Amino acid sequence: TQFDKIGEFLDSNQLLVLNQSKVFPCRLIGAKPSGGRAELFILSLIPSEYGYPTFIGSNGKKKLGDVFVFGELTATINHIGEEGEFFVKFNYSDLELFNFLEDKAQIPIPPYIRNGIADAQDTQDYQTVYAKHVGSVAAPTAGLHFTQKLFNELEEVGIEKSFVTLHVGAGTFKPVNAANILDHKMHSEKFTIEKSDLEKMNSGKDLIAVGTTSLRVLESCYKNNKIQFQENQFATTDIFLYPGKEVKSIKGLITNFHLPKSTLLMLVSALLGRVKTLELYEEAIKNQYRFFSYGDAMLILRD
Repeated sequence: TQFDKIGEFLDSNQLLVLNQSKVFPCRLIGAKPSGGRAELFILSLIPSEYGYPTFIGSNGKKKLGDVFVFGELTATINHIGEEGEFFVKFNYSDLELFNFLEDKAQIPIPPYIRNGIADAQDTQDYQTVYAKHVGSVAAPTAGLHFTQKLFNELEEVGIEKSFVTLHVGAGTFKPVNAANILDHKMHSEKFTIEKSDLEKMNSGKDLIAVGTTSLRVLESCYKNNKIQFQENQFATTDIFLYPGKEVKSIKGLITNFHLPKSTLLMLVSALLGRVKTLELYEEAIKNQYRFFSYGDAMLILRD
């Protein structure tokens, strides 16, 4: 069926939990001082002691002290990380950098859409209508299906919403290459929950997570049959949900269709089991459902 009919499958005893993190334009195209092309992908707006974490695309081996130029902005490699990332220092203050990105950088759409080259429409399309707190390098794509009109219709029949904020990092797309999934090193992401939302989540309603990021927050905070969190603080989660790992916090999940060998697909399999998940994916392929960020969604309801 169509997504705008989702209210027919939900009821007023359920609470939607959505991730209100906002995608920031983090992809810069520039050059090396020698003139060669360079691309900078900023992974977080929160700098570490070494600088801002980035991916850098350019020819040649990159080393400490290398400089990359993006108009008036320059980035200098200050530290080389263990996961292929580079920490850079900019010639701008934090606020100046943020304003520069808003004006000059591109929204980081996935590489399978126009080779990752965003256009003006993506600035609107690759953002949920409820996005609030800037910090993600990828949209929580299950939420892209919602419109304000649909939220209004759901509220009219008593289906309310609440929010978490988890800033999505590029690690969410890292495939599982380990022969044993228990050997996979999960990425970590920062999240928070505001007091009013926490109260809603613990009001006794069944929680329906909108997107895998919302579920990761809820499951990270679920203790003694409730969501426990020091409201308005920031915490970090590297939770990995896979088949055999019991998921306790939710009664349902709205999610898109994910890549093979991804942690996201394994998360869905934790809810449904591997066999049922693959059956559903075969059905989706047979009926030509669209996959990935701008694709179709599915609703999983649990007993």
